[in-house]
Amino acid sequence: MSKINIKVGDLIPDFKSVTQSGDSFSLNELKGSPTVLYFYPKDNTSGCTLEAKSLRDGKAELLARGYKIVGVSPDSVKSHQNFCTKHELNFTLLADTDHSLSEAVGVWQLKKMCGREYMGIVRTTLLLDADARVTHIIEKVDTKDSYGQIIKLLDKK
Repeated sequence: MSKINIKVGDLIPDFKSVTQSGDSFSLNELKGSPTVLYFYPKDNTSGCTLEAKSLRDGKAELLARGYKIVGVSPDSVKSHQNFCTKHELNFTLLADTDHSLSEAVGVWQLKKMCGREYMGIVRTTLLLDADARVTHIIEKVDTKDSYGQIIKLLDKK
C-alpha cells in the first residue's frame, strides 16, 4: 500500500462536492474552524459504521475544542442519507462519487482483498486548522475509538 500524497503543512486542494442533504460543499466550508476530515471506504460496513459512531459520540468534545467533523466516501447522497438516519450521525458526509477529493489527497488507491484488486479509499483521518491546512494525519485509524485517537493526538500538542 502506497503512502498518501498530502503532508502535514499542506493545504487541502480546492474541491467541490455534495453533502448528504444535497447541498454544495467546497473548500471554503472547511475554512474558519478546525476540522476532522475523515476518509472512509463505504457506508454501512462494519469498520466504517464503528468509526462514524465513535465520531458521533465524541462530537460534543471535539466541538468544545473547536473542531467540526466532515466524512468523505465515494457513496451517493442517498446512501449517505440512509447511513446518517440509521446511525443518527450528526455531522456532514460528502458524496465524493467521482473520487476527485480522495484522489487529490491521495487516499484513492489500489487495494487488495481476497486476491482481488480494486480502487478504493484507504481509511485516513486528517486534522485541519482553520485555514484548511493539515496539522495531523492518522493513517492507522482505530475504527472503534476514532474519536479517542483524535483526542489523544490533540492532547499531545
